[in-house]
Amino acid sequence: MTKPKTIADYQQDAHNANKGTPRGRSMLEHSFRQLGAGRSILVDKNGVAIAGNKSLEVAAELGLKVKEVETDGHTLIVVRRTDLDLSKDPKAKELGIADNRTAEIGLEWDGPVLESCGVELSPWFMEGELERITTGKESEPNGGESGEAPDLTVCPKCGHCFEA
Repeated sequence: MTKPKTIADYQQDAHNANKGTPRGRSMLEHSFRQLGAGRSILVDKNGVAIAGNKSLEVAAELGLKVKEVETDGHTLIVVRRTDLDLSKDPKAKELGIADNRTAEIGLEWDGPVLESCGVELSPWFMEGELERITTGKESEPNGGESGEAPDLTVCPKCGHCFEA
């Protein structure tokens, strides 16, 4: 009989191209505390996170339990929350919003890591997007360049971002 897995059996990808954001991390922690886990993470055969590095980090800090499901990639894994009913429970709707919003806000690409990952990136990025990520600047249609995004301050209590 194999030993049950714990969160400590998994590791983050040391070369993850998503640096994450303080606001996204705060939102993810709030979601886990208030709504529980809503989706899986993906690990390789060695237990290193392919997708869900930030979720793994926060889940470890909160001491969430682990249930591993093995697949060869030809089976869609479905997570069923038996405590939620989307037709009656606002918490279910909130979890759907939280899942999408934390993914959106928690993403900050690490340009050098992305460039050195050794895979074809054109299926995932439109023209100009990769340049903006790797240089911080994007060519404008008139040939000029737009500057970097303004510096944002993140409230440590609520995670709200605002221009300093």
